[in-house]
This record gives sequence, C-alpha cells and structure tokens, in this order.
Amino acid sequence: MNRFITTSIFDIFKTGPGPSSSHTIGPMKAALLFRDAMNGLTVDMTQGPLEINVHLFGSLSLTGKGHGTHRAILGGLLGWEPATCDCDLLGRLLEDPKKIYDIPFNGGQNKLEQIEAGPIKFSSRHIHFEDSGTERLPFQKERLPFSNTLQFKLSQKNVLLLEKEYYSIGGGFVQGKGDIEKEMAPPPHAYQNMNQLRKILRKTGLTLSQVILENEQAITGKSKRQIHEGLDKIIGIMCTSVERGLANDGILPGPIGLLRKAKVLMENSHRMQQETGRFLAMLNAYAMAASEENAAGQRVVTAPTSGSAGVMPGVIYLLKHQYHLSLAQLREGMLAAAAIAFIAKKNASISGAEVGCQGEVGVASSMAAAFMTYALEGPMKKVENAAEIALEHQLGMTCDPVGGYVQIPCIERNAVGAVTAVNAYILAEAGDPARQKITFDEVVETMMETGQDMCTRYKETSLGGLAVCCVSC
Repeated sequence: MNRFITTSIFDIFKTGPGPSSSHTIGPMKAALLFRDAMNGLTVDMTQGPLEINVHLFGSLSLTGKGHGTHRAILGGLLGWEPATCDCDLLGRLLEDPKKIYDIPFNGGQNKLEQIEAGPIKFSSRHIHFEDSGTERLPFQKERLPFSNTLQFKLSQKNVLLLEKEYYSIGGGFVQGKGDIEKEMAPPPHAYQNMNQLRKILRKTGLTLSQVILENEQAITGKSKRQIHEGLDKIIGIMCTSVERGLANDGILPGPIGLLRKAKVLMENSHRMQQETGRFLAMLNAYAMAASEENAAGQRVVTAPTSGSAGVMPGVIYLLKHQYHLSLAQLREGMLAAAAIAFIAKKNASISGAEVGCQGEVGVASSMAAAFMTYALEGPMKKVENAAEIALEHQLGMTCDPVGGYVQIPCIERNAVGAVTAVNAYILAEAGDPARQKITFDEVVETMMETGQDMCTRYKETSLGGLAVCCVSC
C-alpha cells in the first residue's frame, strides 16, 4: 500500500449510474475486469458452450437487488462503462427474468479447427445472491475479507476455466483478490493526513488548491488545463443532476412507492415568507433533487459515493445561483473538497458497508463544508474547522436503507447533510479558530473506530435500524 495519498481527484469525483457506487458502479467495473480476463483465454469451443456464474456475498447479496447490482453486473459483462452507459437502458436490464442475453466472447478459438467462439448465454439465473435471507454475513465467518464481495466463474461442462474474486470497497473503487497495489512515487507534496498537509502549506507558502493541483499533475500526468476542464465537466454534471431532479416528479423505482419531493419543495419554497426558511428550503430541494436522480438510477457524480451524491451538488448549486460564485471559485472549492475526501479514504473509509453512512453522507457533508469555506476564500484553518464540525456531528450514523433502496432515509439524509455543511461553514466562519479543540484528523480516526464497533446490521445490510422499523416493502 502506498504510504502517501496517491488518489486522483477524478477517482473521487467520477460519473456513473445510480443508485450506489459500491453496489452499482463497483460491480460494473468488476464485471468489466472479469470480461477482460475472460477474453484473454484460449478455449476449445468444440468441448461445449461456456457459462458464467456470478456469486454475491454480504451487503451485495442482502441489498444488491434494491441497488441494481444484478443489472450493473450484466451491463459490465456486455462491455458497458459506468461513465458512458445508457442509464435508462441499464435500468431495464433483467426486467424479464427469463430473457437470455448474449455476452460477447472473443478469447475462445480451437487452434486446430479454427472455430471462433460465439456469445455466452446469460440470464438472471446466473447471478446468485448467496446471503439473501440470512443475518450471518460471510466476512463474519472469516470466509471473505470484505462485505461487498463478488465471485465470477467461467466454466465449460462444469469444468472451471476461470475464477476471479473482487471487492467493491466504496466510492466505485474495486480491488481484486491477491492484487498488489502498485507502489507509486510520492507526489511532490506527500502527506497522509491533515496535520501533514497543514505543515506543507506552512513550509511552502502554497495555497491548498495549488498543493492539490500539483499533486494531481504528478499522479495523473495531466496538465493544469486538463484538470480544470475535468473539474468544470464534473461541476456541470452535478448541476445537471440537480436541474433534472427539480424538473422530474412521480414515483421512484422500486416497491416502496416513494414519491419524489424535490420539485414540490422547490415550488413551495418560493411561497415561504421568511428569507431564512426560503433559503434552507431551496438548499434542501437542490440536494434532494440530485439524490432523487441517483435513486432513479440516473447519471450522478460520486462525492465521495453515489449514496451521498446529493450533498455536494446541493451546496454547489446554491453557491452558483444564490451566491453567484464563478466557475473558477467553484473549481477552487472542488480541490478543497477532494483533499478532505483523500484524507477520509486514506485513514478511515467511505464505504457504508464498512463504517456506516458516516463514511458516505458524513464525509460528503465534510467535503461540502470545506468546499464552501474555501470557495468563499476562507483561510485554511477555517476550512479544516468546517470540515471537522460537519463530520463530528454525523459520527455513528448508520446505513440502514429500507428494502435496500437508496431512498429512505438516504434522500432526505443528503438534504440534511447539505444543511449541516452550510451550518458547519457558518460556525467556522463566524467562530474563532483558536477556540476549536478537535482536529479533523481526530474526527476521522474516531469515525473509523466507530465504524469498526458498529453492529453489522447497521452497515448497508437492511437487517436493522429504519430498514426493519418503518416501511415494509
């Protein structure tokens, strides 16, 4: 494992279909990896047809259907990429459980007879939700190292030809069993946590955005212009998710029958007499709009995950349209938010299946608080204070989606996270940094300890909390 932070900005902020980066984007990427490995084989096709079976464990098994994991896997096997796939078409995959899909296979060829491989037949029966209906998870039994585990198997007449195991570790990041992380040279400004980052800023005299930008150039090889263009594109997609959510109404997919709320909330906000109430209602509407688009399986930006994809867009849209910040200012804020996400991911987790929703909406709120403070030209100490305040007051937050759908409590939780981010900014901006006792690093460490102590039922399994106490699907 790399000692210093070597994550790219565009690994934190990446586009893909909702509703979950760990349950949708991650499995799609895992399926793409298996597809590549499979197509590297040479198979004697005269020995019979090939068969692919996918086995899901832990959180992926328990809440995978609600998150569309099965559709994401099929999409990946078909060669669809998260950033470019047709979200509407993806959402219609496997609607008919009896439908047979053709998975392209380019690796098989009989060397003697030159028989080309044909497509592999695939249907819903080839996806196995191994822990569905049980409270005992595989990683509790020490069979698997991570909750979100996928096993892909390619066989021919019950003879196993290829097997791969992948772990969806949150935020759309995927690890393969036995994979060794490529050791990278330290970036020019190498740091592991906020304390080290703060020392770099003091020593070099550089701004936070300059440090993050120079590291990104070294890590990715991109030019400053390319990075700026990439950030501008991400900001545009975030704002589009808000606008689409504000324009759409009706019932969200799934058996809950949950009505969208953002459009009505936005319309009613204009009739509110008090300016403060109107302001907060609009912020809530922005965040809920993006989160509802995520719940509907539409294209969103992980920030740091899809389940928390409404918090940052809500605050960004507010600053763009109510505060009238320029694109350059928003871009600066994105770099500060990325720094917060880097530290949280490096020293704790951004996976609901590992640490609960404190690692998703909690970190997103912390990112948004830093974003707002830095975009409004707050000093670094206040940026850290805002990030710390936002995360501190969401410690211990469970991940307990009703029915495994990213709807209840997830959509409203994104709105509350956005409001918390703005309030954290206010507390930091109006407060005295010298009076703040808790550091951001201490809160991140506490988040990880809390997540490790948290009962597994409250970590994206739908076996506890609101998932079993309120709405029955």
